[in-house]
Amino acid sequence: MSVLVKQRELNVRDPEVSSAHVRWYFVFFVISGFCGLVYEVVWTRLAMASFGVNTALVSIVIAMFMAGLGLGSWGAGLFTRRLLVTNGRLALRIYSMTELLIGVSCLAVPIELTFGRELLQKIGSFAGWQSSRYFLVVGVWLAITLIPWCAFMGSTFPMLMAVIRQVARPASERSFSYLYVANVLGALIGTLVSAFVAIELLGFKGTLYVAGCLNAVVALLAFGLSCTISSSCFIDQPAAREEGKLKLYGLPPKMALLLLFTTGLVSMGMEVVWIREFTPYLGNVVYTFAEILAVYLLANVVGSQDYRRWIKTHKPEESTSAWSLLVLFSAIPVIAADPRVSLGPFQLSGVRLASIGMFCCMTGFLTPLLVDSWSSGRSDKAGTAYAVNIAGCIFGPLVAGFLLLPLLGERWALLVLSLPLVAIAAWTAFQKPHESAATKPGLGAKYRFALAIIATMLIFAVGRDVETKYAQREIRRDYTASVVATGTGFHRQLLVNGYGMTVLTPITKYIAHLPLAFMARRPQNGLVICFGMGTSFRSMLTWGIPTTVVELVPSVPKLFGYYHADAQKVVSSPLAHIVIDDGRRFLDGSAQSYDVIVVDPPPPPQAAGSSLLYSREFYEVVKKHLRKDGIFQTWYPAADGDTATTVAITKALVESFPYVRAFYSFDHAGIHYLASMTPIPATSSSELAARMPPEAVADLVEWGPKPTAQQQFELVLSSEQNVGQLIAENPRVPALCDDKPINEYDLLRDRFHLLR
Repeated sequence: MSVLVKQRELNVRDPEVSSAHVRWYFVFFVISGFCGLVYEVVWTRLAMASFGVNTALVSIVIAMFMAGLGLGSWGAGLFTRRLLVTNGRLALRIYSMTELLIGVSCLAVPIELTFGRELLQKIGSFAGWQSSRYFLVVGVWLAITLIPWCAFMGSTFPMLMAVIRQVARPASERSFSYLYVANVLGALIGTLVSAFVAIELLGFKGTLYVAGCLNAVVALLAFGLSCTISSSCFIDQPAAREEGKLKLYGLPPKMALLLLFTTGLVSMGMEVVWIREFTPYLGNVVYTFAEILAVYLLANVVGSQDYRRWIKTHKPEESTSAWSLLVLFSAIPVIAADPRVSLGPFQLSGVRLASIGMFCCMTGFLTPLLVDSWSSGRSDKAGTAYAVNIAGCIFGPLVAGFLLLPLLGERWALLVLSLPLVAIAAWTAFQKPHESAATKPGLGAKYRFALAIIATMLIFAVGRDVETKYAQREIRRDYTASVVATGTGFHRQLLVNGYGMTVLTPITKYIAHLPLAFMARRPQNGLVICFGMGTSFRSMLTWGIPTTVVELVPSVPKLFGYYHADAQKVVSSPLAHIVIDDGRRFLDGSAQSYDVIVVDPPPPPQAAGSSLLYSREFYEVVKKHLRKDGIFQTWYPAADGDTATTVAITKALVESFPYVRAFYSFDHAGIHYLASMTPIPATSSSELAARMPPEAVADLVEWGPKPTAQQQFELVLSSEQNVGQLIAENPRVPALCDDKPINEYDLLRDRFHLLR
């Protein structure tokens, strides 16, 4: 009797034992998907800190991440087919080792990225910012850094598919969709936990360590599972090649790969457009991205689960109508993003987010359908199919971000991306029915296609982009952002991706004049980081000194003339120098020293990437380019922030500079921080005004609110704040650093009063 029980425990052919093992594989992939998403989010941000905050850099990171997944999936598919076809136990143990190696990446990648930043600094002028050499060097380094680790991640699909094919042959035919559901579910949880909880509590590196530990747990569990079964208990599979001749939708078999490439390209390209479309409505881009990604993943889970139920009673070729629906659903976000649409009491962000759900649900249905149909459970074919889908995911953001959005804007970019889907839907609707189909598409499919096309064309024709709500406007688009200048007089605004960045205000004049006037000697040069409307840049030039301004978004300086009538004269000055660059990366690659460096980080304080201009690490970079008696000024819009952020920024400055002074702006909307390596002596408003050249005086009083420079300075000097008292408002808050950007991640503070 005991022998029979032992045999039951070991024999994976037993349906109950097989089912238990397969459920474990589902759990593994939920955890693996969670970790993969965490790595993608955190690595992208760490790369931004090392190489610059710009769309090109983010696109390179994502491309390398996806390329690694694709290569790993393809390579592991071949490996399992040739070497592990009859040894599922070994496949499970190699999978265990792979998960352990993935966990090691939580330690290795941050070190590699930091080393890459130091390497770029050493090669200096060889790789100038945004030059082909710069992107080449960064691309090569990111490939070296990310592709090997991501290849391990991509290899997990074929590895476990090979095990399932031997452990539970009846379930193996749809094993990809089974693991796909688990992986996407894990990614959904990873999105929510990392963006809304883990990063705020633990920082980037702490979040990485959690993911690494989870990978190690999966590795141990998988290894332990492999030890419970004898290698002889796996179902042997013949090594001979199994030919699959399925002609899905009447297409040649390999056309399924083209469909997979197309769905990857279109879905990821549209995700880039959705982020640009919905940021004006949803606010903080950090959470906007997380919310869109969460809806995308949740809908994929729903669609994939629906496919697994549907396939039990249908043939794959009966899914023709899904493509027509996919075309129609691609247009729904255009309605949600139309500024004329009023949802009344139901105008919630969730309603707008839901507009992408139907499209994502349908892609979640079609992707595993195509992979399962192509692979029939074979790990090598599934690896190839998944790699092709990932290749599409690489090209989609590049096409959308660098070509369609700059040229066409959001609405027409979505239209162009939907055209390949129209072609596929037309083919499936008008195809000759497959003889095995339970129901023939006939006229029903044709009518559905025609109705979908008519509805889609109507939506795109009547829809409007968000900037059309401004009657008077100038629009510039580039690969980084859509920039809108609007309004008249002092009501003029600058909007980047639909979000208001700045207005005409004397505050931006103080940003330049205050530190320049505090210089005990005549300043020789200055640096402005962040162009905005160009006011601080224009004000600094009135001191008659060489002035460099650094702006991340190429289109922003092109609208200078909208806000200042003398813009052309200012730009043509031999003292003026405009640089399109990431401010921090510019300083990293520069050998120039300055008397005054001023920063006006983009509002609001929660803006994505803004912490990189408020962090302790950034201030260390600034000190290297500030002359010994030079003054650094940074502006913090305190009215839009919270106490914790104020304390974190103040602490970062105090820990970086021995001398720091803080002044509320004339309207108490924010704080001017002045920092230096030498004392900043108390100076009267009359002394500050006396140091100014006549042109600078005229500029400072141009917009008031006071008629003289002395009175203007007195408004600020009278509102000086003791930095120690600012910190005492909440001493528990740590100094703001790259690893813990608490200004950007504030959900727990806002909702649950953490650190308040």
